Amino acid sequence: MNILIIKFRHIGDVLLSTALIHNLRIHYPDAKIDVAVNDDCAAMLENNPDINRLFLYPRKKRNQSPTGRITQEIRYLKKILNTRYDLTINLTEGDRGAIYSFLTRAKTRLGIRTRNPLIRGMKPYTKWIEQPPVAHTVERDLFFLTLIDLPIREKKVKLFHSQEDDEFVTELLKSNSIQSFVVVHPVSRWMFKCWDDRRFANVIDYIFNHYGKRVVITASPDRKEMEKISNILNHCKTNPLNLSGQLSLGKLSALISKAKLFLGVDTAPMHMAGAYNIPVIALFGASDPAIWGPWENELQKTCYTTEPIIQSCGKHTIIFKGEGDIIWRNGHKISTSMMDIKEKEVIDAIDHTFNTLI
Repeated sequence: MNILIIKFRHIGDVLLSTALIHNLRIHYPDAKIDVAVNDDCAAMLENNPDINRLFLYPRKKRNQSPTGRITQEIRYLKKILNTRYDLTINLTEGDRGAIYSFLTRAKTRLGIRTRNPLIRGMKPYTKWIEQPPVAHTVERDLFFLTLIDLPIREKKVKLFHSQEDDEFVTELLKSNSIQSFVVVHPVSRWMFKCWDDRRFANVIDYIFNHYGKRVVITASPDRKEMEKISNILNHCKTNPLNLSGQLSLGKLSALISKAKLFLGVDTAPMHMAGAYNIPVIALFGASDPAIWGPWENELQKTCYTTEPIIQSCGKHTIIFKGEGDIIWRNGHKISTSMMDIKEKEVIDAIDHTFNTLI
C-alpha cells in the first residue's frame, strides 16, 4: 500500500502531524508512507522511521517569475506522481494540496472541503470533512482516521534527530562546561507572540541564581529575532549561553532533547520540547492554547482551555491571559494579553516545575 500525506504548513504544524503518521504505520506496517511538506520543515520528519520519503517543496524559490513558478510546480509534482498512491490525506485547506490529491488519482483521497468552487468541482477528495473539528491540532489530524474507520492506537508526537547533530550538541555543551541547563526560546517569527524583554531577562537571571542551571538562549537567524535577543541579553545580569542564529533545526532539536526545562512562547521549539517529553512553560497571547498548546505525550491528550488562566497539563504549564488585542508600539506589533503576563507568574511556574518535576 502506498500512502501520501500532504501538509503545506509551518514547522510546528508539521511536527504535530507525526501522531497521525505513526498511527498509519501501526495500521499498515508494510506500507510506503510518503509526506509532502515545505522544505523548511524537513528536520521535523527526515529522521522519522515511520516515513519512507519526503517531498520537499522549495518554498524559498516561490518569489520568481510566473514561468519559473509553473516550472517549479511541474517538477515537484512529477516527483510525487512517479508513485501510484492508494491513499492520500491532505491535512490543510489549501488549494495546492487539493490539486495534488486529485492528480494522484488515488482510490481514497481525504481532505478538508475546499472553499474554491473551481477546485471543489474537480472532486479532489473521495471523502472529506467540511471543516476541522474544534480541537488540538494533533486531534484534528487524527480525526481523518475516522473517515476510513481506523481506530486511534496512540496519540504521541514523534521527533527524531540525527546522531551527527546529537554529537555536535554534546561537544558544544561540553566545551562550554554545561551539564544541566534550561533552554529559553523567547521569540517567534510573529513578534506579537513575544513577551517583554526586561521581564524575560529577569526570569533568565532567576533560573541561574536560584537553581544554578545555565540558561541557553535560542532563536532563528532572522534579523528581528536577533535584535530582540540582543535587547534581552542587554538586560541580563547573568551570563546565559547565546546560541541564537547558530543552530540548524536538527541541532536545535538535539539541544532541546537534553534540556531540563523549556521556557518560551508559542512557537515550533515549544512543540519540539513537548515531543521529547521535556517540561514546558509557555507564554500564550494571541493564539489559542486549546489548539496549539504543548502536547502531553505521556498523558496522550491535551488539557488546555480557552479560559485566560494559568493551566497545567501533565508536566507542561501555560500562562494565558486571553487573546487580547494586537497593537502597534514603537514600530512593532505586540499582544496586549502577552504584556499582561506578570514576571511573578512565570517565576511561580518555574518554581513549581523545579520543585515537582526536576
